[in-house]
This record gives sequence, structure tokens and C-alpha cells, in this order.
Amino acid sequence: MAAPAIYPVSDHCDGARFFNPRPQPDLGRHAILRWKLTSRPARWPGNVPVLPAKPPAHTSGITATWINHSTFLLQTTHGNILTDPVYSARTSPVSWAGPRRAHAPGIAFADLPRIDLVLLSHDHYDHCDLPTLSRICKTHAPFAITSLGNGALLKAAGWPSGKITELDWWESRLAPSGLRATATPAIHWSNRLHSPRNGRLWGGFFVEAGGSTAQFIGDTGYDDTMFTSIRARLGAPDLAMIPIGAYEPRWFMAAHHCNPEEAVRIHHDLGARLSLAMHWGTFQLTDEAREAPPQALAAALALSNTPADTFRVLAPGESARSA
Repeated sequence: MAAPAIYPVSDHCDGARFFNPRPQPDLGRHAILRWKLTSRPARWPGNVPVLPAKPPAHTSGITATWINHSTFLLQTTHGNILTDPVYSARTSPVSWAGPRRAHAPGIAFADLPRIDLVLLSHDHYDHCDLPTLSRICKTHAPFAITSLGNGALLKAAGWPSGKITELDWWESRLAPSGLRATATPAIHWSNRLHSPRNGRLWGGFFVEAGGSTAQFIGDTGYDDTMFTSIRARLGAPDLAMIPIGAYEPRWFMAAHHCNPEEAVRIHHDLGARLSLAMHWGTFQLTDEAREAPPQALAAALALSNTPADTFRVLAPGESARSA
């Protein structure tokens, strides 16, 4: 007898488990073992000097400050947002092992402005950091919008049920501050220690704030129709945050993470006025060197005749404003 449906059955869910709409390679434990036994990861610097910045003054549009990895502070006329907040020293189920951060956060936690909304894309440890989520809840008491199934993780971090909204792809929610977020699809997967594989949904968010828009991609592999469909349904964003790192070796990572060349394609598929790089340089998750993603991005922009100032790589603590 089939298990009772927990979630709506769709092109990405059988009622209990989530999957990508287009079949992806089945890269399970054997593939992970092969990668670990055959990889020759580049040596990263032990500590990259970063002088944390103060949040900039916000005047109009959306002001995005890259804090680290996939964590952005988005300042808007309808409140402030944190995406996938990670302030811990490691991204791991334990505090004493796992990938260690290469640089300090670009904005110190104590210097964050009032946070009105947290967007949580999926359950992986480099995006869903329970100690950080607990600190944010205690300090700012914001609302959280996340993908289906991830609410229990927020509750484990101390968030009350009334502050949590779970969304399926294409569903929208208006936060009390006036910020609207729509969950958008991505090519990825989910898993945590002691959790069922793909038992929680992954994705990104399209944000609307006072006439300005932003697309937070989350983690994703490339798909030649998915991001044009986001543009067709929601419009071209003023600002996009697109991952460029954690992509080698391609035989294993292509199903999970886009590389810089594919990130440029996503930029064009979305029709973003300005894109900002994320998911690089903070935690060594895969084999490429720390500086490889921005170097490869620059080459991909030149090869595609894309103006470099339309897809920027920010330093930790550096900001950019949507047009």
C-alpha cells in the first residue's frame, strides 16, 4: 500500500518525496564515494582577510549586500530580508567538523539592521544553519518563508509556527511588512543527517518590494527551460542572485550546481538587469580553487559578449543596488 500523501502530487512530488521535473542522474552513495576517492581538490587559503562592513544606507529599489556564500542582506522600502543565513564557522551537522569558512561574514551579526523576513531555500547545511536561524529568531523575530517541508527545521531552531510559511513552487505569500515572495523551481535535491533523501522541497524565490523585483536562485543545476519559464510567469527581475561555485567535477556536480558558464545562461534566461554572484569563496565544498569561479565567470561573460557590469562579483560586505 502506498504511503499517504503529505504534499500535493505534482510534476515534482509524488506526495511524500520530491524530485526534479526532468530526470537527473542517480548520483547516490556510490557516486559520492567515487568522487571522494578520485578527486584532487585545490588547496584553499586558510583565512581570507575580510573587514566587515556596516549595512549601507538604503534609498530606493533593492540594495543587496553579499555577506557570504548564499547569504545576502536585501534592504527594501518594505523591510529587510536575509537569504539562506549562515554565520557559523562550519557548515555541518556538528560544530567540530565539516567545511570551515574561509572568511568572516561581510556584515557582523551584531551590525545587521532589523530583519523582517528570512528566505530559506532548502535544507542543506550550507544554506540551512540552525544555530544562525536560532540567533536571528531570538534577536529579530522575523517571519520566514521556505519551501515545503522545511518548516520543521525552523521550528527546531526555535521559530514559532505563526512566523513560518511553507510554499510549493509558484505559490506566493505577502509578508506582514509588505514584501511578497513567490517560490520558484530549481534543479537540486535535499537531505540532512537522519532525514529522508528528498523529503523536503528546494527552490528559489522571486521577491517583489515597492515596485522593485529580485530573483534569488538558491542552489541549482542548469535547465534550458526552467529559468525562461520563471521569466515568463513572473517577469524579468531587476536584480538576480545566481550561484557560480561548487561545480567541479562536472560528471558529479552538473546535476546539482551550475558552473559559471551556465550561470551566465541563467542570467540571460531570466533577463535580469543586474546579476550578482553567490555560492562561492566561503566554504570549500567541491574541487575547484577558491578564485576559479569569478575567473571562469569573467571568461564566460567575455565569450558571450555580456557586459561585465551586468553580472558582478561582490566582495564580502560589498553592496549593489537594483536599477
